[in-house]
Amino acid sequence: MSETSVAAPPVAVVDRSRVRVPVFVYPVGGLAVTVFAWWLATSVLGLAHPVVLPPPQDVVRGFNENREFVLEGMLVTSLETLVGFIISSLAGFLIGLVLASSVLLERMFSPLLVAVNAVPKIAFGPMLVAWLGWGQPPIQFMIFVMCFFPVVLSTVTGLTRTPSEFAEMARSLDASRTKMFLKVRLPAALPQIFVGLKLALPLAAVGAIIGEFQAGDTERPGLGSIIVQTLGQGMSSTAFAAFVLIATTTIVYYYLLVGLERLLLPWVRATTDR
Repeated sequence: MSETSVAAPPVAVVDRSRVRVPVFVYPVGGLAVTVFAWWLATSVLGLAHPVVLPPPQDVVRGFNENREFVLEGMLVTSLETLVGFIISSLAGFLIGLVLASSVLLERMFSPLLVAVNAVPKIAFGPMLVAWLGWGQPPIQFMIFVMCFFPVVLSTVTGLTRTPSEFAEMARSLDASRTKMFLKVRLPAALPQIFVGLKLALPLAAVGAIIGEFQAGDTERPGLGSIIVQTLGQGMSSTAFAAFVLIATTTIVYYYLLVGLERLLLPWVRATTDR
């Protein structure tokens, strides 16, 4: 009697490379872990006094008690940050463009820009009111000195590091300097420029808050002015609510910038593993 072999049924193989977690899951998970650790340290373990570090539920209560006041401050600071970032980015790009166009100018002024960037920005604070008065001018000045340097540096680096094969191909096609810049040098530099923009954006928010600390408008206070006022009145929970709103606004702006980068530079994502 001959033995009959029975073939085993095929086993389904799961291609794990196609199992993708939605992008938003990771930051939400990180936020949940951070808030839990914050609650654990303040409400359960009592590692910090509520005045020094209020627990999350107190921050929520402080926000609800002064919701309209804090949200108006968030709007003021958000607009200051956005306007200052746009102005600083345009100025930084133009300065970088000028420096990248001339080796002589780069050698002359790069050390000066490094020196200006090395000065602690808070040192400008006492002089802002004397120079520019109160309100938006000193705040925008602080945003500018905080975030223009990364844009200048990334622009110069990107425009002076054009891949040699691209430049040789453009020359072989007898491209003019304008076409060389628009079709070769600028597209090749854009990934590096966006790196500088992403570094500058959080610094713009920091500059807005420092400017409001020193020369904020009392009639339309931003979040920096609100932090100073509420801490002076012992309302630390409301001050921490302002801190949270600053961070939230900056994160939203950052991911909008990342989305703009992906929209304008689709080839970067297509040629990388991220």
